[in-house]
Amino acid sequence: MYAASIFFWSLFTLLQSSIGLLGSAAAAVTGLFVLRFAMGAAESPAFPANAKVVASWFPTKERGTASAIFNSAQYFAAVVFTPLMAWLTHAFGWHMVYVVMGVAGLLLALTWLKVMKHPADHPGVSAAELEYIEQGGGVVNGHQKADSKAAAVNVEKAGGWSLVRQLLTNRMLVGVYLAQYCINVLTYFFLTWFPIYLVQARHMTILQAGLVASLPAICGFSGGVLGGILSDSLIRRGHSLTVARKVPIVGGMLLSVSIIGCNYVSTDWIVVALMSLAFFGKGIGALGWAVVADTLPKEALGLSGGIFNMFGNVAGIVTPIVIGYLVAQSGSFNGALVFVGANALLTVFSYLVIVKDIRRVELRPR
Repeated sequence: MYAASIFFWSLFTLLQSSIGLLGSAAAAVTGLFVLRFAMGAAESPAFPANAKVVASWFPTKERGTASAIFNSAQYFAAVVFTPLMAWLTHAFGWHMVYVVMGVAGLLLALTWLKVMKHPADHPGVSAAELEYIEQGGGVVNGHQKADSKAAAVNVEKAGGWSLVRQLLTNRMLVGVYLAQYCINVLTYFFLTWFPIYLVQARHMTILQAGLVASLPAICGFSGGVLGGILSDSLIRRGHSLTVARKVPIVGGMLLSVSIIGCNYVSTDWIVVALMSLAFFGKGIGALGWAVVADTLPKEALGLSGGIFNMFGNVAGIVTPIVIGYLVAQSGSFNGALVFVGANALLTVFSYLVIVKDIRRVELRPR
């Protein structure tokens, strides 16, 4: 599934390089919309698939770092590839950005198919390493071998929509899903509105905004890796899984509330510092995929991760619209920043009040 996701995402990216061949502007815009829509659909399985990989390959005490590195790579990519794509556009034209990224992705999909296996099937994994992963809580056989008959019976008895209902009525999972929505509000603010905020509210040039926007991304990457390391270190020190996951999430989200402080300062460097602190905190608290790997029912690894991912992507739809409305109605970003900060607080509420103990979900037969 992961390989198919990478392949089709890359193919749709590559096809965007030829959008100008459609002739009229209306046809080009329509074609671009269709390809962008298809690209998003193709990309969506990547995060749930990664949660399944992390659950298979890492024991619980290493899972936070593994998930954090994966999640933080999106911030690092923004720092690394934005200058690269700018250079490609300047040197060869905008078409080459889509060609290079599309071809690179197609090659990556083939590489993934060749090298990726379950730990139990990988020729480079020793018996001692396999035992270490499995004893630490890793699902080394995926859903295929260990308890496969029992798992198949449970899934069959649960039924498709019955399984979905079980996941959506589990208090702990609902809290985790809600928190992921709120955390992604911060992500999509920085992806969609932050540069516009710098230009319109802080009167920076586009060049200045482009350079400044990379600073929170660097902080987000640093915070993300640090959050995973901190969580895993708490487990190794004997703290419960609940404490180890909640401490970075709650602490990071409280730091993210600092974004509201931008409404009360006028100096640009202080604004950038507060934004960077907010995104650093968001990075620390973005351990949702580690929590998913900890809580996934073994019979429905992909489905549970998919629902979690859906809640996060809903924030990608809602956030740009809500912020656009608030800015249009008030003429300022003050309300928008309060909206973002309030979602950080709602994440804290979700993990402290709704989630309770973090543990693996056991499905009930129908």
